[in-house]
Amino acid sequence: MSDTTETEEMSEEEKAMMAQWEAMAGSEESADAPEMDATPSFDALAADDETNTRILNQDEIDSLLGFDDEGGSGETSGVMALVNSAMVNYERLPMLDIVFDRLVRLMSTSLRNLTSDNVEVSLDQVSTVRFGDYMNSIPLPAMLTVFKAEEWDNQGLLVTDSALIYSIVDVLLGGRKGTPAIRVEGRPYTTIESKLVERMVQVTLSDMSSAFDPLSPVSFALDRMETNPRFATITQSGNACVLARLRVDMGDRGGRMEVLIPYATLEPIRELLLQMFMGEKFGRDSIWESHLTNELYKTDIHLQAVLGEMSFSLQEILNWKIGTRVLFNTRVEDWLELRCGSVPMFRGPVGRKQENIALRIETYVPPEEEGK
Repeated sequence: MSDTTETEEMSEEEKAMMAQWEAMAGSEESADAPEMDATPSFDALAADDETNTRILNQDEIDSLLGFDDEGGSGETSGVMALVNSAMVNYERLPMLDIVFDRLVRLMSTSLRNLTSDNVEVSLDQVSTVRFGDYMNSIPLPAMLTVFKAEEWDNQGLLVTDSALIYSIVDVLLGGRKGTPAIRVEGRPYTTIESKLVERMVQVTLSDMSSAFDPLSPVSFALDRMETNPRFATITQSGNACVLARLRVDMGDRGGRMEVLIPYATLEPIRELLLQMFMGEKFGRDSIWESHLTNELYKTDIHLQAVLGEMSFSLQEILNWKIGTRVLFNTRVEDWLELRCGSVPMFRGPVGRKQENIALRIETYVPPEEEGK
């Protein structure tokens, strides 16, 4: 019985201690309650993120990247605007399109005469590129021809791709029609292939000279032919150039030819290339020009016949007195000069008519003889 009473007493003591601990723990939790409320739990943060997170749809992604073409304005935005910021934006030369159209027609006839085959030349595109970007994009192997514009004192580049090279070689060496040209990769071009391509390049440069003739006479001369783009550098890598892509088809064979002309080369005829049509006049009024010409013809001018000329020092002139005679070296048979101001106009013999000295005009004095 004593053991049972002790156990019950101990249990009552333990119960009292447990109650005391619970009271202490409750007071601590009530004191810490504001701090716990100030710091949100992980579950609360996760719930917050789920409510604030929003997934972009495809249209918004396209707009952000700059692929939204629904507007049709042609202007890029977003990431594509940054990518295209390095692209060349240069003035357009309308007359250059007409020049290359003439080149296509001339080349079609010239290459038919060269190959005795049905050749069709078409113009794919005329664009503006940077020289360095274009040289890095040339598909090799290719033949790069550096030509010089003699009158403009600058250079250009003519690129012939591998397909056109083997096609022209096959045609000029008598290859059968209907069979594609055999391309041998992994070796440099032979001397025969280079010479045959050089013939085609000479014909193309001659046609290009003829295409520019209505604007400005120019001669394009072949300078050298290279197969490595590093040796065909004609201008700085950042300079803007005009690129014309031509397609040459000879039945089942053919290839591409590209003409690259730096803007610095075209600078001497830039004003002519800015024309919208051939013979355009910039700000000139032909009616006013005709009226001005007619009025100038009615202008009165004063002519002086120079009987003689001599040079004196200022001291001699100051010593002159009334009655001093000045003797000229002009003789009766000498021709006198008729001047307008200080400009010589005519020459002729002197004579007399009704008590007046007369001058008969015999010759006209050109402007280049003024200093004589």
